[in-house]
Amino acid sequence: MRTGVTRLVAVFDIDGVLADVRHRVHHVEGRRRDWTAFFAAAPYDTPLAEGVALAVESAKECDVLYVTGRPEQCRTATLQWFERHGLPPGELCMRSARDRRPARVAKPEMLARALRGRIVALVVDDDEQVCRAYEQAGFRVLRATWMGASPALERAQEQDGRT
Repeated sequence: MRTGVTRLVAVFDIDGVLADVRHRVHHVEGRRRDWTAFFAAAPYDTPLAEGVALAVESAKECDVLYVTGRPEQCRTATLQWFERHGLPPGELCMRSARDRRPARVAKPEMLARALRGRIVALVVDDDEQVCRAYEQAGFRVLRATWMGASPALERAQEQDGRT
């Protein structure tokens, strides 16, 4: 890299983009949601090949920034999961423990804070409302459709502000 040249940033969500969460969605279905169990099962997510390959390829030309609705308490487990599954190094932006805003509000704000003047090449997310919010903020978005929709997860992101 040449001195004085800032690399572009490729932004990735985790759940539904890099990590297959279908095995743990049952914890947040229905009226009684068990968020502790939902997040405790995250280290057992299988990687989503399409998302991981895109992150690895993007890291050749861009800095990688992970913006997730996962709470800060999941940081160590998430970083270990990245390492186990060959994800490129990058900054990890997570929700504070008390942040319960809808993902469509929280994630674009987390991204804006993390950019510090850098330019985004691409944002990859699986939540349609989050994707629209990123587009309204002027970002180029790739919708991650490879895991398939999960109504329970979408509700959690928008109503509970938990992922």
